[in-house]
Amino acid sequence: VNPTAQVDQVTPIVVCNGDDIADIVFSTANQNGTTIYSWTNDNTSIGLGASGDGNISSFEADNETNDPITANITVIPSYDVEDPLLACTGEEMTFTITVNPTAQVDEIEDVILCNGVESLPIEFNSNNSGGITSFTWTNDNVDIGLASEGQNLIDSFIPINTNDFPIEAIITVTPTFENSDIDCLG
Repeated sequence: VNPTAQVDQVTPIVVCNGDDIADIVFSTANQNGTTIYSWTNDNTSIGLGASGDGNISSFEADNETNDPITANITVIPSYDVEDPLLACTGEEMTFTITVNPTAQVDEIEDVILCNGVESLPIEFNSNNSGGITSFTWTNDNVDIGLASEGQNLIDSFIPINTNDFPIEAIITVTPTFENSDIDCLG
């Protein structure tokens, strides 16, 4: 009498868009025969096919949306000693693969300020949802009276220009999307 087939639980996987997901290798407590695994995926937009047999080979995670997307992977084990026609099927196991979106920041139009006249705060926005988007920024010219770096927004400041010609600074903003303790840079 063959035992009931069994497959060990796989921990949920959370990655960023474009990350490589390592091989997902299924295991069992059953001994002496061969356990065969058949799996299905309910969301092929993550970059994984709809179904397969055996372990899941490494693949590149895909998410072209602004929100995290999740696929439910259902694995059905079959235990076989010698004859596939006598295989014993076991209880299915389901785990999830969540693919976070690439972080995004909305474009900001150039800002023109006058020497000594306090600026308005500059806030950053994103189309991402389903997680937390934060922003870090750098300034390539501190002579304008703005710090060299900061986070989440540029507070109002007093711009400085002691020259008799305009000066400029380039502000570079990097968004980070966080979901399930996974940070995804934009």
